[in-house]
Amino acid sequence: MSGSSDKTQQPKRRFHIPTAEEMEKRRVEAEQLLSNTNIQIDMSTSILKPQHPVDNTPSETADNSTNGAQSTTTAAARVSLTPATGASPTATRAPLTPAKQAPRAYTQMVQVNELQRGNPLLSSIRNVRWTYSNTIIPDFEVGRSSCILYLSIKYHRLHPEYISQRIEALGRSYTTRVLLVYMDTDDSKVPLREINKVALMGDMTLLLAWSLDEAGRYVETLKAYEHKQPDIIRERVEDSYVGRLNSFLTSIRSVNKTDVLTLASNFKSMDKVARATVEELAMCPGIGELKAQRIYKAFNDPFVLPLNE
Repeated sequence: MSGSSDKTQQPKRRFHIPTAEEMEKRRVEAEQLLSNTNIQIDMSTSILKPQHPVDNTPSETADNSTNGAQSTTTAAARVSLTPATGASPTATRAPLTPAKQAPRAYTQMVQVNELQRGNPLLSSIRNVRWTYSNTIIPDFEVGRSSCILYLSIKYHRLHPEYISQRIEALGRSYTTRVLLVYMDTDDSKVPLREINKVALMGDMTLLLAWSLDEAGRYVETLKAYEHKQPDIIRERVEDSYVGRLNSFLTSIRSVNKTDVLTLASNFKSMDKVARATVEELAMCPGIGELKAQRIYKAFNDPFVLPLNE
């Protein structure tokens, strides 16, 4: 019982707040310590931080002690000494307020050109933040090296020279350059050919959207995948010869992997398959007349149709 009563009667420890005299004493002790070693002292928190390994040669000790005696510091000053080279210590007054960081809106928001103010497309961009900017050339800036130019078919019919001028003003400032076209009319075959040609000449990637919501999702996706690698959307093809053969031939309609093995066992090489006639292809087991015609057309039809068709 006596032991428990002694414990209860012991005074509680309180946090000690140093007085001005104690802080001045610490400062003097720190200056004396600086004369023998190379450290950084923060008098505002009374913490000593070593910077470099100590090399207490006689000459260095004498130089540092002389320099330490000549230096004066305040309670909010930070003193730093370099290895003894005869230089005096430098003191810089700590700022009263922390420095403000640069705004990060550039990487967090889609930058929208002031020319697009009032565009109904902006109401369809809901999943990413965006803000107006009068310092960008493209219509949308979705990254440091990615931009979007927006165009509708109706506007292109009224101003066919508009998109060429915008691409020319864009120059080579961006590596990922997207031309987003809104298909707001049914008869778009002829203007789309013109736009495709302009995009090809201007090194632009053409994306077509049949609604404003779809166009808005394109903008959101390009911003969301700004720092992603292309591997996540790239088709994964096997490195083996059979894997590449399957990937190529199965892109032809109604041709499956079994047909690919049949063609490979009968013709032995892709070159012979490409040069085979319809009759030779149809003689293979499981390859009917319709499949044979489709395989033949895949190797012999032209890639680009004439403009008059």
